[in-house]
Amino acid sequence: MSPADPISPIIPISPADPVSPSGRMGSAAPLGSTGAPGPTGAPSSGVVTAATPEADAFTRPYWDAAAEGRLLIRYCADCDRHHHYPREFCPYCWSENVEWRPASGRATLYTWSVVHRNDLPPFGARVPYVAAVVDLAEGPRMMTEVVDCPHEGLRIGMELRVAFRTGADDGVSVPVFGPDPA
Repeated sequence: MSPADPISPIIPISPADPVSPSGRMGSAAPLGSTGAPGPTGAPSSGVVTAATPEADAFTRPYWDAAAEGRLLIRYCADCDRHHHYPREFCPYCWSENVEWRPASGRATLYTWSVVHRNDLPPFGARVPYVAAVVDLAEGPRMMTEVVDCPHEGLRIGMELRVAFRTGADDGVSVPVFGPDPA
């Protein structure tokens, strides 16, 4: 291909290339498989699980507050803005003059998707569930789950209030949002 030819060449796919049953490129290994060959040459089937949030020295205040039913977000004193997800610097002005602040727990629904299939534990037991992005009253957007609301009742801009779900296996509390009763 020459620089004057803006069209890339078509590269043929050999029968040995991985193609999914839908015809898309990619590994056709079943979910739960590591994809690495096992002793028989077939993909091995290890157990796949969702990553559990792990607190480190920096995020410990966030997870401790969640366990107490409080939502913390980061605040930059230099540009007077809140941000989420937690970082040690401000993503707006790059200042390191940031601290944890309690959030009001109020939010509005920005967007959502009803998940009907998720094979990763513990999500499979929850389907269908609502994966969502909410606008916190303080400004930042946050990925979360909407609970205690019929899917048909969801509306962009609806008022939500934070709640916390504690994992049965690990005891980690994570923020979720439901309709604001006020």
